[in-house]
This record gives sequence, C-alpha cells and structure tokens, in this order.
Amino acid sequence: QQQRVAIARALTMEPELMLFDEPTSALDPEVVTEVLDTMVDLAETGMTMICVTHEMGFAKQVADRVVFMDEGKIIEIATPEKFFSEPTHERTQFFLSRVLG
Repeated sequence: QQQRVAIARALTMEPELMLFDEPTSALDPEVVTEVLDTMVDLAETGMTMICVTHEMGFAKQVADRVVFMDEGKIIEIATPEKFFSEPTHERTQFFLSRVLG
C-alpha cells in the first residue's frame, strides 16, 4: 500500500517524469502485481518513467529502451525486443541466461 500511496502522492504534483528505484523490492507477490499494474497504467497514459528494476517481464512489457548496467557502467542500451532476443554484450547474455533460464 505504501508504494501505491507514494505513487499517488507524486502524481498530485503532475510531474513530467517519474523515477522508480526498485519499486517492488521487499514486497509480497500480491503487492508486487498491484504496483507493477499501476506503473503499466502510468506507462499507457504516456508518463515518462525511469525505472531501476530486476523485474524483467515488466521491463519487457513497458520499456521503450532497456539500459543494462554492470558495476556502475552502462554496457548495453537497446529496445526491449533487441535486448531480450539479441543481447550483444557477453555480460548481458550471461545475466539473461540466469534470470530467464
């Protein structure tokens, strides 16, 4: 509930951009779904969002661009389609093989 309230509170200020840093960390699965659904709704309204996440399904569904970082450095930038199907960097390939199976 606190995450959803925080999002609602931020929206009252009518921002042009919202930044989310691991918005689903430490949440139970039911609440994770609610928070991600809220963020999907925001994306569908055209809200610009920068989101740090390990939720790959969410990134694939909502992102216009995926930026993959390792040890604080950007190592790959791509559309979700290209990122998930044709990653170019060895580290990205390894990460996706571990996360997606």
